Amino acid sequence: MPSETGSTNIQSRRYNAEAIAKYYGRRPWQTIWRTVTIIWFLATFCLNLKLDDWSNQVEMNKQKRATELREILTYLGPTFIKVGQALSTRPDLIKKNFLEELIKLQDQLPPFENELAFAIIERQLNKKIDQIYKEISPHPVAAASLGQVYRAVLYTGEEVAVKVQRPNLYPVLTLDLYLMRLGAKIFAPFLPLNLGHDLTLIVDEFGIKLFEEIDYVNEGKNAEKFAANFANDPQVKVPAIYWQYTTNNVLTLEWINGFKLTDITQIEAHGLDPNEVIKIGVTSGLKQLLEHGFFHADPHPGNLFAMADGRMAYIDFGMMDQLEEDTKETIASSVVQLINKDYQALANDFVKLGFLAPETDINPIIPALEKVLGAAVEQKVGDFNFKTITDEFSELMYDYPFRVPAKFALIIRSLVTQEGLALSLNPNFKIVEVSYPYVARRLLTGESEALKRRLIDVLFKHGKFQWQRLENLIQIAGSDSQFDLLPTAQLGLQYLMSEDGKYLRRQLLLALIEDDRLHTEEVQRLWELIKPELKAQRLFDVAFNVLRDFSSETVATVVKTATMSR
Repeated sequence: MPSETGSTNIQSRRYNAEAIAKYYGRRPWQTIWRTVTIIWFLATFCLNLKLDDWSNQVEMNKQKRATELREILTYLGPTFIKVGQALSTRPDLIKKNFLEELIKLQDQLPPFENELAFAIIERQLNKKIDQIYKEISPHPVAAASLGQVYRAVLYTGEEVAVKVQRPNLYPVLTLDLYLMRLGAKIFAPFLPLNLGHDLTLIVDEFGIKLFEEIDYVNEGKNAEKFAANFANDPQVKVPAIYWQYTTNNVLTLEWINGFKLTDITQIEAHGLDPNEVIKIGVTSGLKQLLEHGFFHADPHPGNLFAMADGRMAYIDFGMMDQLEEDTKETIASSVVQLINKDYQALANDFVKLGFLAPETDINPIIPALEKVLGAAVEQKVGDFNFKTITDEFSELMYDYPFRVPAKFALIIRSLVTQEGLALSLNPNFKIVEVSYPYVARRLLTGESEALKRRLIDVLFKHGKFQWQRLENLIQIAGSDSQFDLLPTAQLGLQYLMSEDGKYLRRQLLLALIEDDRLHTEEVQRLWELIKPELKAQRLFDVAFNVLRDFSSETVATVVKTATMSR
């Protein structure tokens, strides 16, 4: 197996599937031994579970088996620990005894020797430990899959966390990724239809992110980018990076005084409401996906902390990803299409997102979407969650040419992990109760031109204005405490009276008189919905600000549009 310092063609900071395959293709003895090891441990565990079942000793041995699984994943190394960490966030999928053990994989793994860790720090920073840190804990305060953390104090007085990477990670990770990719190629044809489609690309995406995660300079840059995105958010805390004490294998960052999101006792002891903590977590996760496009792909409880002042702190920025602008807006609109039960528009969004190939005939898929997802959508907004949607949606992949784009494997992992974390705090939590009002507010405020276009797509179907959809959006957005109707109305009026809003002006005027009648009932319902928010002085201010921003020529254009629409 290649050494950490060896000069091989796979010792690179970047993941290269071809180079890894070429390297291990010439060393079959290494791959065979590793494969036998993995199969032996996992098969033995499965056999023990069966024996417990046959001998009616499941209850008696449940804790023993949970500990056994944790120990097996720990023994098999970082790749399998990552799998265990993902499972540890799903209380709705994993039995409590297994969950309690798997949670230990987040930051309670066996550490490597202090002498070796301190030697790595000294070699990387080219100074003695006592020259770098005024104080440093004699033992790690946490040990995770890829590194361990010490608590220290700089000579300038700042309290810091010192993250040291485990030695010889490259040989372990490259071999496991090679075997995963090989397995994906072998077993993909045996999976139903497209469940195995692009499975190697998903492994490659995971490999790329894993290699990024073991580059601490890259992690430091990610942390600073994440902090810049949330600079104006008083609910999110990101630790500062101390670059003079940071290299590819050592990361020094601000110490965070907080407690895990799963520690309900501490949360309540500090006078915090667990439901508010959940809301901050979900909302900040949605902001990452739909506003910034730069998201934390590994938000397990070891990486998220509640602080006594009510803020949520993120740490560990190794596994991140960036979404394109169009992808962000399409995700937002697909959520709304789902709630509005517009399955044709939803199918079109799936094509845009890459879940369906561009040449796919979506006509036979539309009724299937309605049948499979309709049952979930028929429930009230707050009565279904992300897992419900993914479980129902997975049924479609058996019969229709759906596929999971590699990038979306990380997005789904992030969403599922966040929801699992929320469920561990509140078993009755519904992610849609928070996410849909947020998406509705985003569409209504329309900060970008793309969002304005998405809103128009949602409000018009086959050229007809959808009054009920506008009512739904306003009503649901109003359940978000951050939604203020009047500034939103001001933005809407400004857009409506602008040159870009010409099409929407005409369509709205037509909507008022379509089907040869005045739609006074719909207007009355909207008025009753928004009336509580419309205080006289604020309403006057909004109208004045909009009129002030427009010239008489613009107003004349609006009047002309109205006249031509008659």
